[in-house]
Amino acid sequence: MVAQEIQPTSAFALDTPDEKALLFLKISDVKELNFQLPPAALVEHALRRNEGQLTDQGALMCSTGQFTGRSPKDRYIVKDELTESRVDWGAVNIPFDAGQFDRLHRKMCHFLEYQKVYVRYAMAGADPRYSLKLCILTTSAWQNLFCANMFLRPTEDELDDFEPDFTILAVPEFLAHPAEDGTRNANFAILNLSKRVVLIGGTGYAGEIKKSVFSALNFLLPAQGVLPMHCSANRGAEGDVAIFFGLSGTGKTTLSADPERGLIGDDEHGWSDEGVFNFEGGCYAKVIDLTREREPQIFDAIRYGSIVENTCFKRNSHTVDYTNTSITENTRTSYPIDFIDNAVVPSVGSHPKAIFFLTCDAFGVLPPISRLTPEQAMDYFVMGYTAKVAGTEMGVSEPQATFSACFGAAFMPLHPTVYARMLGDKIREHQTSVWLINTGWTGGSYGVGERMKLGYTRAMIRAVFNHTLNEVTFEKHPVFGVQMPTSCPGVPETVLNPRQTWADPAAYDAKAEHLNSLFASKLASYSPAL
Repeated sequence: MVAQEIQPTSAFALDTPDEKALLFLKISDVKELNFQLPPAALVEHALRRNEGQLTDQGALMCSTGQFTGRSPKDRYIVKDELTESRVDWGAVNIPFDAGQFDRLHRKMCHFLEYQKVYVRYAMAGADPRYSLKLCILTTSAWQNLFCANMFLRPTEDELDDFEPDFTILAVPEFLAHPAEDGTRNANFAILNLSKRVVLIGGTGYAGEIKKSVFSALNFLLPAQGVLPMHCSANRGAEGDVAIFFGLSGTGKTTLSADPERGLIGDDEHGWSDEGVFNFEGGCYAKVIDLTREREPQIFDAIRYGSIVENTCFKRNSHTVDYTNTSITENTRTSYPIDFIDNAVVPSVGSHPKAIFFLTCDAFGVLPPISRLTPEQAMDYFVMGYTAKVAGTEMGVSEPQATFSACFGAAFMPLHPTVYARMLGDKIREHQTSVWLINTGWTGGSYGVGERMKLGYTRAMIRAVFNHTLNEVTFEKHPVFGVQMPTSCPGVPETVLNPRQTWADPAAYDAKAEHLNSLFASKLASYSPAL
């Protein structure tokens, strides 16, 4: 089927793919329907509708409006017979009444009958055995381009008999009435996992679309024996796969972008009985302070067909000023994964040989690299530790520990221990090595010590890939119990044992015991389920 601009539904022939799409969306009619437009047409529409401007790199620069990031407190899951006993309800997974969802859904569909809309078929999951077929409606051309970039793109043959598993309505112009509709605010993102419908309103931040699909996969896939993971993944020349977990600021994107290894994906993956597969068809990378020298793959992927969000031009030019954070620090770019030269297509790989947990330890006490047992790996995975540095908030004079279960708590509908147990089982079955990497501070806490050199971190990861660390001796850390290598090519031996980098060993011991007590307290909250 050739993608084309379609006139209003009243002009459709019965049972055209375009009309079927509206039937899946439960919408009887719209003012104008643009179905499955190719990227070039979407760029043209966006420019004509003043949704954005072209940069001198050819990318479409757009604003997401009031919201420049996700709104976690306005994200809900419908509580019903399917989800009541399975979802881990609380501050992350907020319940929403099924009847109120139905009423809000009808109101949104009625609202759309008077709108120009863009509808797209797409898929999530590069392994067809576990992929979700999506029907996505947006009211802006640029958000539809975002979906074309971020999700897997069906072939023309696949489109012929395409029947969506999930439908998504993303309508920034539609505002909820909290007192009437049961939301907290006018903006909302609501997942109905029984009816397989996602409603997003009042926000133009396209990341809500991406993460709603990720949340749905995180609910559905464990029942099929697939571990969903918030991680990046790459593959070596010999087919060896590595995956990288890490919260913002830990170096996940930087360390997984390796010109000597193929990129499977930068954010969301599944680990099945057959191996690892990417959920997405694109990348959604932060661009704050981006330069070609620092991130050449991302910089060169920003071209015609890409999107840059909430960025600004340099004065009197169409050159993006990546240092400008006047709109937000969460400036981003979206592009298809094949815009990366060494992308693995299709985005699948074998069972991982190595897993890296990345943490930016601002306390400066964790080793720069340490080997974990499967049991320790489950503990660190369920904690998802990193640290805020002093000075980021008023009154913060010391580093603060931050925990996000499974390195993605905001997107995990099930209890974190469900995912942690699956990880432990797969590590044992496939004899995967697991490494804790501290990209944070050494020689003292933030403000005293210094940030770990990127060159050292890269050397340690290379030593895992080329099996050099298999030939060295390890010693047990006296506080954390992890195994530290006593030598590593390209890294001074004194760096490998963090205690030796501190001028005051007693101060190190006290700080290490403090962080370990925080770990123990966090893990106790999951006991005895883990």
